[in-house]
Amino acid sequence: MSPQPPQSDDYKQPREAVSQPDPVRSAFDKGVVWCARGAAWLIFVAMAISVFEVVMRYGFDSPTSWVHESVVMLVAISFALGGPAALASNRHIRVRILYDTVGPGFKRWLDRFNDLVTFLFCVGMSYAAYVMFWDASHNPLGEWQLERSGTSWNPPFPALVKGMIMLALMIMCVQAFIHLIQSLRGKPAPEPTDEGAA
Repeated sequence: MSPQPPQSDDYKQPREAVSQPDPVRSAFDKGVVWCARGAAWLIFVAMAISVFEVVMRYGFDSPTSWVHESVVMLVAISFALGGPAALASNRHIRVRILYDTVGPGFKRWLDRFNDLVTFLFCVGMSYAAYVMFWDASHNPLGEWQLERSGTSWNPPFPALVKGMIMLALMIMCVQAFIHLIQSLRGKPAPEPTDEGAA
């Protein structure tokens, strides 16, 4: 039986995990990610009250009048807050066909162009969301009056959801402006750490 070759120290000891760069670009983005983790629990709340509705409807023959609209509102808010979270952690969808074929200098200019377009887009969408929320929160006389769902329960969820959309877009405006300043100062956008990024 031939002797076994000596094993190297690298083989005997587990290799340390290679640290990935943090995709979060600013302290403001870190705050957004922290808040988004809390807002993610809205999906759990929506699921829990959906289960409650199923039990009440089919187990006790006592359906609720508030669960369906509450679930729609919670999911809509979590969906709206997904935009700032994706922008903060640099996990938004991107097409990199051109970006991956150019050198570092041109990539910096592409980053600046991308951040400028993102900022202008968020400003335009924020204005549209503001108009939408104003119409949903004021009557034709200009008095404060929240838009309601029109059902038997009639909550003001439509106005609240439109307000959250406006808030999410305004947060994205601040994020995009910070990213643009960073790009102009030569700080490149970090690469996302997830493998699913396009």
